[in-house]
Amino acid sequence: MAFLQSFIMYLVKLVFYVILAVCGVFAGKKLRENKNAKTAAQNPDTNGNE
Repeated sequence: MAFLQSFIMYLVKLVFYVILAVCGVFAGKKLRENKNAKTAAQNPDTNGNE
C-alpha cells in the first residue's frame, strides 16, 4: 500500500511539473510576441524577418 501511495504522489508531482512547464512555454511565447510587436512598432522600416 505504501508503494502505491508513493507512486501516486510521484505521478501528481509529475503532472504538476508538466503543467508548470507548459504554462512557462506559453508565457514565454506571449512575452516574446509582445516584445517583437513593440520592436516592430518602433522600427517600421524593418519587416521583422530577422
